[in-house]
Amino acid sequence: MKLYIAFLFSIGFILFAQSQNKLSGKITNNQKEPLLGVEVYIEELQKGTSTNENGDYELLNLPNNAIKITVASIGYKTVTKIISLLNKETELDFILEEAVFKMDEVIVSTAFNKLQSQNVMKVEHESIKTLQRKGTSTLIEGLTTIPGVSQVSTGTSIGKPVIRGLSGNRVLVYSQGVRIENQQFGDEHGLGLNDSGIESVEVIKGPASLLYGSDALGGVLYFTPEKFAEANTFIANFDQKFFSNTLGSNTSTGLKTSSDNWKFLARGSYNTHSDYEISNGDRITNTRYNETDFKTGIGYSNSKISSVFRYNYNKLDLGMPEDGIAEQTSNKKTMYPKQGVSNHLLSFNNILFFTNSKLDVDLSYISNDRSEFEDSNIAVLQMKLNTFNYDAKYNLPKSGKFEAILGIQGMHQNNENFGEEYLIPDAATNDIGFFGTTNFEWKSNVILAGLRFDNRSITSEAYGIPGEEGSFEAIDKSYNSFNASLGYKTNLNDNLIVRLNAASGFRAPNLAELTSNGVHEGTNRYEIGNSDLKTEQNIQTDLNIEYNTDHFEFSVNGFYNHLNNYIYTSPTGETLENNDVFNYIQNDAKLYGGEIGVHFHPHPLDWLHIESSFETVTGKKQNGDYLPLIPANNWNNTLRTEFNIKNWLSDGFASLNVSSTFNQDNVSGFETASNGYSLVNLGIGGTIIFRKKTFEINLNGNNLFDESYIAHLSRLKADCIQNIGRNIIMGVKFNL
Repeated sequence: MKLYIAFLFSIGFILFAQSQNKLSGKITNNQKEPLLGVEVYIEELQKGTSTNENGDYELLNLPNNAIKITVASIGYKTVTKIISLLNKETELDFILEEAVFKMDEVIVSTAFNKLQSQNVMKVEHESIKTLQRKGTSTLIEGLTTIPGVSQVSTGTSIGKPVIRGLSGNRVLVYSQGVRIENQQFGDEHGLGLNDSGIESVEVIKGPASLLYGSDALGGVLYFTPEKFAEANTFIANFDQKFFSNTLGSNTSTGLKTSSDNWKFLARGSYNTHSDYEISNGDRITNTRYNETDFKTGIGYSNSKISSVFRYNYNKLDLGMPEDGIAEQTSNKKTMYPKQGVSNHLLSFNNILFFTNSKLDVDLSYISNDRSEFEDSNIAVLQMKLNTFNYDAKYNLPKSGKFEAILGIQGMHQNNENFGEEYLIPDAATNDIGFFGTTNFEWKSNVILAGLRFDNRSITSEAYGIPGEEGSFEAIDKSYNSFNASLGYKTNLNDNLIVRLNAASGFRAPNLAELTSNGVHEGTNRYEIGNSDLKTEQNIQTDLNIEYNTDHFEFSVNGFYNHLNNYIYTSPTGETLENNDVFNYIQNDAKLYGGEIGVHFHPHPLDWLHIESSFETVTGKKQNGDYLPLIPANNWNNTLRTEFNIKNWLSDGFASLNVSSTFNQDNVSGFETASNGYSLVNLGIGGTIIFRKKTFEINLNGNNLFDESYIAHLSRLKADCIQNIGRNIIMGVKFNL
């Protein structure tokens, strides 16, 4: 591995000579007062610094061509500026305007990395710090606080993201700039990511096949990794959380350092939980789990190249609840049956800077090992998935108001079985896609358009005796798809933004849908695949309206999504192996709904925030029947305060949240209706200053009144198993 890294970095040294371009300046407010601690960041270099007490900043070893600078500070409007460094030394000053609401963020999951206010697509952006302040115990649980996002859950340990009613292989997950592949076709196969070492998440709610290819038909979760340290600094920190309900703990420690050219970070975490407790005090047997996570990265940049190598190892030991309320214990050692999942993710991200353009090349390798154990430490099911991804995007020289990108993406994937049981056959998948997109901007108007062609080929090996359970016929399939997107954004006035987007997406059938022949233990069904399935194809239209003043923010997002050849399971009326038989079939379908949000910040009560959001989605087949796994409507209300106490507390907050989930009566043929419920959550925290040391403290109470409820998308619902009861979370983080 060391030789591999050294070889890749040496390419940059051989091809490009180092330069010493310097950018410096002063940052002040409208009263021309210098601002301390303002972040000055260059996303494409993953490099930044902060202003000193005089408002001064300095960045060295920058590219010779145009770069985008982002200047951000809490309480001020974020500024981005593209400048050409034609001289060895460039001075650039900024005057920041005060802002009442949250900072405008640079969106990195879309093509041209615009500020959210400038972006044609509406993308939800949340920092992991914000999600953690809500007291969520897992990453996927935090995501469900974002309007339009929910989860298919198995206890507290396994959660699969659902975006506007679509899940599984219809939602693509990106981390470290590359797509995650971890056998996501299974309902009991979780996200496989830990929030430690992740900076933020962006949610694209709708087809994103133009940029991401197959499987982005329903949307994208784009996780941005932790930033490197500022130049010439060293940071080491420790983070500890405790959870009352599961008697759990989450421990994380990390360090990072940077010079003007080199940067390095490493972070390790360990997460362990007992069986979760429901409202009557009983524990749901074998919902315990343990997780080990390690992330590291090393980067180098100069005037011609920026290279970052990152590695993430994640190991999960997951108990699988089978008996509901049985053995009552606080033991954290998992029982049988259980899952063992280990995942290695290596990514190598490079940007090559030319005179007026740049080339962005991302390479990655993912090794996913998933095992299931029934009654011993010998895996009855073991699947190993190895995936190599490549992605190259060339940003053409900017011409007036036009920006354009040409790109190629691909994937080579092998699936192998090593256990006694086979869920899917040994197979190989190959993807290749070509795309182009352009951005045209004038005054406050922006048009974004693009075209793409993709091919996916899937070949599998025959296995077993034809006609018997667990046997598979060999397949050799190829799927082609053309996709397009067109979007328009305009500012009707200083306060009103309107976005209108139309985009198509596609998804080739996965191996389970094409080849299944046996009992799927996760659903207690005998499933039979269909090798004649066609590609799913959809087109979605989105309308976003945002109204903003200094003290009031209102947004409404509506969508209509039409899917051709939607793949789902349908009962045949027969039984095999004492299980009902389900076939994979196709039908056209439609989903529609949206989200509404209000944020009120009354003047002169600058410390008070009142937030409310409502989300709804309806999914139907062509014949009028409802689609499965559609989340219930939700109304979320938060009263939040922000405060500082001189000399000992800063960035303080206190919040009261009431999340009301409605009845879900619109269910598919083999689902049951679900009752609504309301959960009350409290949170308080901030940064405490004690003897020149700072400590970030969080204290949260979730489901404070110990409400008894069963979520509609819980996989334990069929056994009438309740979701988690009251949970008190306490966390502390400090620099070592």
